[in-house]
Amino acid sequence: MRTKLFVVAAVVAMAAVVLSAAAGCSRGGEADNYPNKPITYLTVWDPGGQSDRTARMQQPLLEKALGQKIVMDYKVGGGGAVGWSEFVRSKADGYSMVGTNLPTIVTQPMMEDVGYKTEQFLPLVDFQYSPLVFAVKNDSPYKDMKGFVDAAKANPGKLSIGGVALWSITHIMALEMQKQYGIQIQFVPHTGTAPLITNWLGGHVDSAIIYTDDLLRQKDQGRALMIVEDTKFPGLEQYPVAKEVGFNFSFGVSRGIALQAGAPDYAAKKLEKAFLDIAKDPEIIAQMTKEGFLSRAMGSTEFKKEIEAQTKMYADYLKDADIKKADPTKK
Repeated sequence: MRTKLFVVAAVVAMAAVVLSAAAGCSRGGEADNYPNKPITYLTVWDPGGQSDRTARMQQPLLEKALGQKIVMDYKVGGGGAVGWSEFVRSKADGYSMVGTNLPTIVTQPMMEDVGYKTEQFLPLVDFQYSPLVFAVKNDSPYKDMKGFVDAAKANPGKLSIGGVALWSITHIMALEMQKQYGIQIQFVPHTGTAPLITNWLGGHVDSAIIYTDDLLRQKDQGRALMIVEDTKFPGLEQYPVAKEVGFNFSFGVSRGIALQAGAPDYAAKKLEKAFLDIAKDPEIIAQMTKEGFLSRAMGSTEFKKEIEAQTKMYADYLKDADIKKADPTKK
C-alpha cells in the first residue's frame, strides 16, 4: 500500500512540475509574441480635437513599430469620464489603451464621483503639452483683457466663457479668472475642443478658453486676449502672456497614453518604448511644433511622478474656499 501511495504522490508531483513549466512557457510565449492581434486606441474626446489628431499622427508609426493594426475608437461624454470609467473596467490585457489628459484625470475624480479613480490607470508616456489661451472672435467688442474684465464687472454673470468639461483645466482657469479679477461669468462646458470651437466661432459664447494650436488654426477668425503661459509662445508672440495682463497663473494640458492598472508588464514596456520612440522622432517634433503643440517624451516612471505631483498640488488648490465660492456651475 505504501508503495502505491508513493507512486501516486510521485506522479502528482511530476504533473505539477509539468503544468508549472507549461504555464511559464505560456507566459513567456505571450510576452515574446505580444502583440499578436490589433490594439484599440481609445479617445474620450470628440473626433477632430487635439487628442484625436495626435492619435492619428501616431497611428501609422505605432503600426509599423508594433506590427499590428491600431484600431481607433471613441467613447465621448462627461468631459472624458464616460470613456475613462469604461476603460478602467475593461480587460487589462494590453490590447486596449487610452489617451490621458492632465490634469483632468486628477481633478475630475477629486471633485466628484465620475466612475473612475486616477490610480486605476497605468501611465505609459506623456507626449504633448498645450498652453491655454483666452480668446475672442476678431469682431468681438473686447479688444483686450481689461475691456473684457470691465464688461464682466458691469454685467455680473452675463458674459460666457466656453471650455471643455467640468473640472478640466479650462474650468479651473475660469474659476481662477473669477477669483483674481473679481468677476462673475457663465462657464459653458463642452464634450471636446471641436464642438467648443464650433460654438465659439458661431457666436454662442462670448469667449473661449482654447489651446495654442486652436488659435494658430483659427487665426483668421479669432485672437487672444491672453496666452496663459509665463513666456511668449512660438508663432503667437504678438499676444500678451498672463503676467502682462495681471493674471498670476499659468495653465496648460498635457496628453499621454495609459493602460489599465494591472496590465501585463511586457505590454506596458513594449508600448512605452513605441510611444517614446515616436515622441523623440525629429519629424514628429517638428510637426507638433508647427501645429502649435510642445512635444515632450516623459516615460512611465516620470509620468507617474508627474501625476503624483499634480495630485498633491490640485488637492491643496481645490480646497481653496475662494475657488469653491467662485465655481460658476453653482450659480
